[in-house]
Amino acid sequence: MRGFFLLLTAFAFQVNFAQKDGYWDKTRATSEEITVSARDRIIIKTQDFPEGTTEIVFRITLLDKNQEMASSLVSVLKAIPDPTGISQGSAGAVFILSKISGDDKCKYAIFSSADLATKYKENGKTENACLVQDIPVSKDAKLLSTDKSACMKSNSSNLWFGFESKNWIMNQKVVLEVVPWVDNKLSRGWTAENRKSIIDQCKTSNLAQKMSNSDDFCVCILDKIQSKYKYKEFQKLLAVERAKAFKDFGNSCFGESTLSSDVYEDLRKQAASLSKQGKPGEAITKLATIINDNKANALDYNAIGNNYILTKQYGKAIKFLKEGEKLDESELLIKLNLAHAYLLNDNYSTAKSIYKEYQYQNVTDSLSWTEKIKQDFETFKKVGIENDDFKRVLKLFN
Repeated sequence: MRGFFLLLTAFAFQVNFAQKDGYWDKTRATSEEITVSARDRIIIKTQDFPEGTTEIVFRITLLDKNQEMASSLVSVLKAIPDPTGISQGSAGAVFILSKISGDDKCKYAIFSSADLATKYKENGKTENACLVQDIPVSKDAKLLSTDKSACMKSNSSNLWFGFESKNWIMNQKVVLEVVPWVDNKLSRGWTAENRKSIIDQCKTSNLAQKMSNSDDFCVCILDKIQSKYKYKEFQKLLAVERAKAFKDFGNSCFGESTLSSDVYEDLRKQAASLSKQGKPGEAITKLATIINDNKANALDYNAIGNNYILTKQYGKAIKFLKEGEKLDESELLIKLNLAHAYLLNDNYSTAKSIYKEYQYQNVTDSLSWTEKIKQDFETFKKVGIENDDFKRVLKLFN
């Protein structure tokens, strides 16, 4: 007895652990009681399945004259919280089979389109059916799911049940009940394809294009859109309304996480790499993004100033280096690049005063001011920047 109790407890835990988030939709359930003439075939179309239907349970019962159903399928399913209980064979699932049925039997088949069902009614062929019950039965019940059943993998919002009477003399009374299970999340219309369309659109946004990997950012936007709108609601928005939603949710996602700091740090790394590869123009574009977003520090201004020097845009170099100087008056790398920019912009006297002022200091913990000047002049020569005053500057330290 104790072993049985432990087994039952473990089973209950398994079912609860796998429980799905959704509901049996009794308002869209199909309940038809029809009479099949002897040796005849009939077709029954289900009610429209609601959006988000992932499973259905159906029950077929043949009744003798004057018999009535003991309980409806909808009422039975109230005791089974989700389709997992049925598919795993829970105790309550046995009750989906009718407690009462007659002696009559019939075959049935299920079709995913009206055309296929109509052909079956005409010729009785079932090769195009998604499910066939060839052995005549007096009652039957099954769970069909999108995971396992071909009937549920079509895009149709209905199924067609075809019945063939095996009674050669008397009419048969057939009761068909079909109840759909609706997944709460899918009922909002956010299929995998629809979610992907939002992700793809997000990746073309300005914010996403600043990131080397925008996956987390775009998933954040998708989650916010899904929470606020059903898919059809979102599609009905005007173009300007959708654009605003993307912008607002994008700003929210950008500010809620570490994305902001990560993006700008990534831009700095990209700019440094491009500069080393001899692509200062592309490096400037990356650094300009940081500056335009008001996220730049003193070293960002130094970096863009240095790249402007390498592209022989000395006036712009001076402008940005002076902005960086305002942020950190003590940063000697900025001071040195300012001296270079003034020198190359034919302002030797201003450059000379800066070169002389800091000649006995280090620009880093291990690199002297004068050594850094020599390195920079060599770099300038490699990219084709020549100036007769380079020698004059170097003589200042002899």
